[in-house]
Amino acid sequence: MTFVLLLRHGELPQQSPRRFIGQRDVPLSDAGRAQALRWREFLPGMALAGVWTSSLSRCVETSHLALDARAPAPVALDTLREISLGAWEGLTVEEVRQQFPGEYERRGADLERVATAGGESFAQLRDRVWPVLQDIVEHTPAASGPLLVVAHAGVNRVLMAQALGMPLARVFSLGQQYAALNVLRFVPGRAPELLALNLPPQSARPLLQDLV
Repeated sequence: MTFVLLLRHGELPQQSPRRFIGQRDVPLSDAGRAQALRWREFLPGMALAGVWTSSLSRCVETSHLALDARAPAPVALDTLREISLGAWEGLTVEEVRQQFPGEYERRGADLERVATAGGESFAQLRDRVWPVLQDIVEHTPAASGPLLVVAHAGVNRVLMAQALGMPLARVFSLGQQYAALNVLRFVPGRAPELLALNLPPQSARPLLQDLV
């Protein structure tokens, strides 16, 4: 069997009103760096088989802060980037409503199939990232240890929804805090299992110890 540790990046600078981020390359805030560093107490002691990360800097930095020199060098992949929100990126909800009348409501009514202007739907995101995770799992020897993937809230949610057979319309029911850990188990010939959802470091300790 193969265990996948699916970690969200740390916190980003907070804006009021909030703006859509998508694939904008926004760096971690100081609080986000502190969140990532807290994982260094737990993750470096694990014999990880490999580390993969979104190529956006908030994930790359999270991976470097969470690990030390004993861990495999992270492999940054463009295909693990957050959902593209196209022309919405950088806009507030009110600005989206003004510039793209009705689009915000249409997307909210059908998250799976409706894409933003110039962006992706959640189905398109799933079709981009799920084969990447499958490839990582299939081509990494399970006996060499858990796999760590550092990605985004949207990416993590669709990966877990796919593993669970959950409709993408319910994707936001899967909590995903900054720097939270999720654990998936893959067994050949069986459906993937979600062993843990949205765990902070202290809560993840017993489970990670069992995986060592």
